[in-house]
Amino acid sequence: MYRKLVLFDIDGTLLRVGGMNRRVLADALLEVYGTEGSTGTHDFSGKMDSAIIYEVLQQGGLTRDEIAGKFDRAKAAYIALFRERARREDITLLEGVRELLDALSSRSDILLGLLTGNFEASGRHKLKLPGIDHYFPFGAFADDAHDRNELPRIAHERARRIAEKNFSPSEIVIIGDTEHDIRCARELDAHCIAVATGNFSMQELSRHHPGALFQNFAETGEVLAEILTPQLS
Repeated sequence: MYRKLVLFDIDGTLLRVGGMNRRVLADALLEVYGTEGSTGTHDFSGKMDSAIIYEVLQQGGLTRDEIAGKFDRAKAAYIALFRERARREDITLLEGVRELLDALSSRSDILLGLLTGNFEASGRHKLKLPGIDHYFPFGAFADDAHDRNELPRIAHERARRIAEKNFSPSEIVIIGDTEHDIRCARELDAHCIAVATGNFSMQELSRHHPGALFQNFAETGEVLAEILTPQLS
């Protein structure tokens, strides 16, 4: 029986993608809208792919209605270009990630999933390139909601169907590298483990009061112990 539901963010938590990701989005938006907006300078950290598209184009002068009218085409163009251009060498798997996923997946009492602002197709491709997609049988993605804070409940419901049990807040762990991940954990009163492997420093993350905070996943045993430690209900 599953005793823990562990949900991982992707970018900045499991891996890093080189600058090609930003270039791919810019090219997709140029193709569909004739402008890349503020793609070159916008902060993507912890945000939904869908929200990023709206934000960069609005900063480029387009209205929400203008963006919405071509959004599906832009999404499809971005995913197609990313899958066409991304190579294994564009992906940096972060320190300790494979070891941590190996340790977690070897246990029959842990259900692993994704909680990410990526579109599913492009997010899965990021994971497939370094060979870690198979660890995650399900997830909640930018395709599923407009607001990132809606994703935890979607992931929770999908986990309930898979595990045939309703995970309590004390049985849920959400792992990410930004304040947005910490906020997501609070939606379920879940335990949040923050890791400073993205664009947020240890000091910046600590201001948002995660349940636990690590510099990285290098000390796999310590991170695993934190995940497995029973939390108060």
